[in-house]
Amino acid sequence: MRTVYFECNMGAAGDMLMSALLELHPDAERFIERFNNIGIPNVKVERTNVVKCGISAAGVRVLVNGVEEEDIIHEKHHAHNHEHEHHEHHHTGMKEIKNIINNLNVSDKIKTDIISVYNLIAEAEGQAHGKEIDQIHFHEVGSMDAVADIAGVCMLIDELKPDKIYTSYINVGYGHVKCAHGILPVPAPATAYILKDVPIYSGNVEGELCTPTGAALLKYFTDEFVDNISLKTVDIGCGMGKRHFYDSDGVEILSAVRVMLSENDDMRDKVITLSCNIDDMTGEEIGFAVERLMDKGALDVFTMPVYMKKNRPGVLLTLICRENNKQEMAEMIFKYTSTIGIRETSSARYILDRKEEVVQTSSGDVRVKKASGFGVSKGKAEYEDLKKIALEKDIAVRDVKVDFDI
Repeated sequence: MRTVYFECNMGAAGDMLMSALLELHPDAERFIERFNNIGIPNVKVERTNVVKCGISAAGVRVLVNGVEEEDIIHEKHHAHNHEHEHHEHHHTGMKEIKNIINNLNVSDKIKTDIISVYNLIAEAEGQAHGKEIDQIHFHEVGSMDAVADIAGVCMLIDELKPDKIYTSYINVGYGHVKCAHGILPVPAPATAYILKDVPIYSGNVEGELCTPTGAALLKYFTDEFVDNISLKTVDIGCGMGKRHFYDSDGVEILSAVRVMLSENDDMRDKVITLSCNIDDMTGEEIGFAVERLMDKGALDVFTMPVYMKKNRPGVLLTLICRENNKQEMAEMIFKYTSTIGIRETSSARYILDRKEEVVQTSSGDVRVKKASGFGVSKGKAEYEDLKKIALEKDIAVRDVKVDFDI
């Protein structure tokens, strides 16, 4: 199983994510060469080396007509402030962004990924400013360096081909940030909307650590946000942005994203167990609740008979879920059961790498679930498929023959 883990306890920006992933690529120079030929107008990307706090890591420079994009923006803002009547900001709409992306020399999948990331940003901007997506005009995010960062991350993830992507809780920073609309709180409104339902925290660094571009990329690609993870790491990439942050004594604070690559079958993850005691529901009502909780995304739900206060017979309902949807699962337990209180515990879980294949038999296709890791391999045919064949042939389920390799 190939796993990527983004460690974002010191922020996340598009260029930082691209730089970190680039360090994991087996041929970074060749990737940059190919990237510069995908057709982003007037853009060339260079790989650089960045040193912060004595740590050396990869960086990227986006040149537009030979000039770094940040310098162009700075010059435009400077001219706008001093000669307002002669200069205007250039704002890019979603239509223009899509035209650029659809003309890139990349696969349709990568185009879809890039547009989907931009849609997350557009939806967030729309919520922040009360506008429809087609009315949104990007400011900082619409600039060519953002197009390059998003396209670069989408291409790198496509080429690294991880089976699963985890991301740590995201440090967004605190304070205020100056942008095209004025001075706004951190996280900026668009970033806050993008990171809805994502675990974030402010930390002790003043400034904008997570940008809308970084937030949208992580939101789109992450399978699960975790506060800790156990992996056998085979490679590490570190990406640093251009901005510098300092504490009150003037000591620089490292702002970087680390990406860890794991390739192994022996996996552990974290699960949450939610449980409650029930003594005033019928068996049918509890059965219905269990079915609905499984349908809503629980990893497992089970019940056990218990004796409660005053020796009243009752039921212990236990639900296992992932960290990132425990709030939703708690809400569902309150909705479908009569309980007025839920207990929560956290556990580490050993898991096998799992995949599903379709096996062709003389009676039809049968799905087979395969699992491996920790020195073992096992497989099992999907019961519903076996049941369907058994009913069609009027035989016992055990008599349906399915041959497959583990």
